[in-house]
Amino acid sequence: MFEQSVALPIFPSHIWLHQVAAAAVAPLNQQLLASLEDLMGPRPALPPGATWQSEQTLHQYKEFADLVGLVRGATKGVLDAQAIIYKDFVITGCWANMNPPGAPHPSHNHPNNLLSGVYYVAVPDGVDMISFHDPRPQRHIIEPRTSQQNEFNQFVHNVQVREGTLAIFPAWLPHSVIPNNTDALRVSIAFNIMLSDFAETISPPIWSGVKLRRPPP
Repeated sequence: MFEQSVALPIFPSHIWLHQVAAAAVAPLNQQLLASLEDLMGPRPALPPGATWQSEQTLHQYKEFADLVGLVRGATKGVLDAQAIIYKDFVITGCWANMNPPGAPHPSHNHPNNLLSGVYYVAVPDGVDMISFHDPRPQRHIIEPRTSQQNEFNQFVHNVQVREGTLAIFPAWLPHSVIPNNTDALRVSIAFNIMLSDFAETISPPIWSGVKLRRPPP
């Protein structure tokens, strides 16, 4: 007979969620949407299921200074919570994701960075979540049937978000977004973070997006 049984959650993967104050969400998001339309419009036609993504330099534009301030403040808290020793950190890339109706965002991660994150600008009802996937491939070698999903057997964890949510997570953690099953545009702004000592050599983006109409100042 056991006196006590405990399940220890070792090596947890933390998702840090920050919610912008309610009174500030609408003005901030309206300004961000207007800036994105100015920089990205008119956008090229897309095949079904595709997404518009901007170039990764949004953090260099003055129109996004308020968002950059939020990202930097939240990132400092995340690094300090992990007791990481660092001189400084930099945003190595920041870009918009615009999901038209029917567009998903397949599972992926963000190589060559320490942290990644996303800020939610426009979130239609019904597509208000981001999915995180178990990064351990060996978990799929044996998959017993279960009577229900719980914290001990799930391979995917869905996190609820809303307009004004800023999420930060390990850059290596796979994540995805379900198809946009609404008639509205879903808009988020993603970013990557790296400690400044490493950023110059291994963290610059390796892909390009919709070319912006003017260079950053």
